[in-house]
Amino acid sequence: MAPTVIRVGQARLTAGLDRHARLDLAAHRQEFGPLPNPTAADLIRMAGEVDLRGRGGAAFPVARKLRAVMTATSAGKHHPAVVVNAAEGEPGSAKDKMLLWRSPHLVLDGALIAARALDAREITVAVAGDGPHLQSVSEAVAEDATLRRMVRVVSVPDRFVSGEGGALVNALNGKKALPPGQKVLASDSGVRGQPTLLSNAETFAQLAVLTMLGSSGYASAGLAEEPGTVLLTIGGAVGRPAVVEVPTGVPLGHILDICGAEPPGGILVGGYHGLWLDPEVAYQVPVSRAGLAAAGGVLGAGVVLVIGEESCPLGEVSRVASYLAMQSSGQCGPCKIGLPSAARLLAAITSGSGGFDDLEELRRVAGGVRGRGACAHPDGTANFVVSALDAFSADLSEHMFRGRCGRAVAGVLPLPGESDPDADSGTRLAVDWTRCSGHGLCSRLVPELIQLDEHGYPELLDVPVPFWLGRDAKQAVEMCPTLALSLKRAAPAAPAAWPAAGPPPQSGLTASRARKADREAAEVAHSAWIAAISGRPQ
Repeated sequence: MAPTVIRVGQARLTAGLDRHARLDLAAHRQEFGPLPNPTAADLIRMAGEVDLRGRGGAAFPVARKLRAVMTATSAGKHHPAVVVNAAEGEPGSAKDKMLLWRSPHLVLDGALIAARALDAREITVAVAGDGPHLQSVSEAVAEDATLRRMVRVVSVPDRFVSGEGGALVNALNGKKALPPGQKVLASDSGVRGQPTLLSNAETFAQLAVLTMLGSSGYASAGLAEEPGTVLLTIGGAVGRPAVVEVPTGVPLGHILDICGAEPPGGILVGGYHGLWLDPEVAYQVPVSRAGLAAAGGVLGAGVVLVIGEESCPLGEVSRVASYLAMQSSGQCGPCKIGLPSAARLLAAITSGSGGFDDLEELRRVAGGVRGRGACAHPDGTANFVVSALDAFSADLSEHMFRGRCGRAVAGVLPLPGESDPDADSGTRLAVDWTRCSGHGLCSRLVPELIQLDEHGYPELLDVPVPFWLGRDAKQAVEMCPTLALSLKRAAPAAPAAWPAAGPPPQSGLTASRARKADREAAEVAHSAWIAAISGRPQ
């Protein structure tokens, strides 16, 4: 089931989705009008005038990226390429899949506008995994003769780091979908060595809207310094998980109320490479890059996740930290050693078996991986963990002094497979305690996953074996002197699907505020903007 789509104010990226489950080419043209055809100079000018930034997390200026591709193209003999990064490896994000599923032509319009302006001959749409979003964008390409000639849709591995720019370029060039280990700008050398404009799916949709409206029309919504709208994915402990289109400047608390957020114990902004905010601060902060940064957060890819008061926050963070440790590429020390060590220390503290020495070591390890990785994954993971230690200091004290905080881990922070009962949960190491004699060889063969306790017996990190440790894990199993170690495939996770659209529950909201939130969520009337671009009377 597709995530619920809500919009606050005038619809732009989500225009028409109140009346159509999916906008095919005819419905898209009726809604948005004919495809603009700006020159490269005009495109750069418009992007610069509204300071359009990438929506994949790094917020790189689009005008600078366009100019860099033009410069690299003029210096060589190759035509440039355009790549739509729709890998969306962030488990909490659904905005790009929503766009490809329900409004694929808006994304393709942005890519085609950029390709024509740059004189690119090929557009690649990179999608992770399979599903309705992949089928939808493939069907959209088949609907238009120009798109059929220029666009190829490629499925890449569905992993957290697959959407990293260098990893994506490697995948499209027939290599493993791993970060290259050294910074190579796609604008200089991307697909097949060509200068490549590589941007997130929402970024191309925003570019299409910008060219349709012009700079002044685009800037008519949102803040003067950060004009336009933003797509947020709201999840976690909320009654109505949704992708929300909102003008910049709207208080985040307003959006959380509309989505029926439970009384929050913590709010994560920016996804799993993001930062935790105090709920009182988060409810007041305006949705914008500058607003969130001033509050100690980050907008990132627009992921906002809520932990309710009934779930153990450290347990939630520990689940994600273990997942992130195993999602690395295993190419550098911070990923191979630092992140598994941090995950293990946090798990020990959460379970009550860790002490102050473990907490001090955790902060030291997190600080040690920053700035030393082959990509941004170690830094983002370290920031996520350390931010949680600071945000949940009261809960941390309970775990340190009492062993536990008394709350169960509800699993409200999404992880892959939990929304799909048929998903492969991976292969994990397991110990037969009737055989294990505490020999300790396994901890030397695969220290990333196994450490010894004070009695010399193995403690396993409860995560699937990552691909880069598969050979070591198999060797540890084969060399176990007592045959106590094995590799077992975990059972599929229980389903936790997105709910259907409906009124948000009353939990955490007064009845009057809930009714007001319902009315605002239901405001889907045609705006003057839609009428203007479609040529229909209001």
